[in-house]
Amino acid sequence: MTAHSPGTGRATAPGTRRALWPGRSGQAFVGAYTVLLVAFGVVPTGYAIYFAFTDGGGNFTVLSNFTEAVSDFRFASAVGHVALYLLWWLVSLVVLVVGLALLLHRLAATGVSRALRFLYYVPGALAGAASVMVWLFVLDPTVSPAGVLLRALGFHTFGEVIAPGHLPVLFTLIAFWTGAGGWIVVMYGALNNIPADILEAARIDGAGAWQTARRIQIPLLRKWIVYMVILAFAGGTQLFVEPQLLSQASVGVAGRDYSLNQLAYDFAFQNNDVNTAAAVSVELLVVGLVVAGVFVARSGFFDAD
Repeated sequence: MTAHSPGTGRATAPGTRRALWPGRSGQAFVGAYTVLLVAFGVVPTGYAIYFAFTDGGGNFTVLSNFTEAVSDFRFASAVGHVALYLLWWLVSLVVLVVGLALLLHRLAATGVSRALRFLYYVPGALAGAASVMVWLFVLDPTVSPAGVLLRALGFHTFGEVIAPGHLPVLFTLIAFWTGAGGWIVVMYGALNNIPADILEAARIDGAGAWQTARRIQIPLLRKWIVYMVILAFAGGTQLFVEPQLLSQASVGVAGRDYSLNQLAYDFAFQNNDVNTAAAVSVELLVVGLVVAGVFVARSGFFDAD
């Protein structure tokens, strides 16, 4: 015999307790995230925007802080450095992450896949600063475990390895080592969501591994790839820890103003000009939002499959 909950018309079994607040766990998680988002995301962003459009006395300055930042002799070179790094970083991320995820998916039937997923993800457990400290040793031919390889490539000192022309590639290696493992796991999970009958039909039709990847798997990963690129672009524009620590370790070879975030840091803490530093931060925010909007609009990110 069943009873009906008042006002719902739904039958409930005798002895069961009706939830007083259905979905309360999910709402609690979302609520906690919202509080943290407002406290550490929305409020600081609003604070930075306020500083970017005012002077030290709180007077509205229109765009003078932005023009001062752009006219600084270090700004153009910092933009070029970040742009070159982003080119290396995004291309390597898309090609290698997708390629390694496809390889793991092919090896899913063996124990090798599980071990490789763990190994790929381990470097991501290191904080950014700790990761760079590890790489300071890796890049020094005199103490590096890869010293033989570095010397074979013609690098005999730490200064030769971190020459300014090598920095975009080096920062890409550091970023890939620390951040790619998590994305490989994400892409691998997305590949597991592709219905097995689709892959089986492709195999019956004579499609090889490359044709299956190019015509079925990669197109079905499109939204995940776009999502990865948006977040990687936003993170890449914030380049700071790597050049900052490398600059200190190399006595200025990388430069204190290599990236835009370093330039903002220099404005704020060396020149005591918080308003211009905030203007640089807001410029990075606007660029990130515009690029994300373009990717979302052109990729049909929110279109139903």
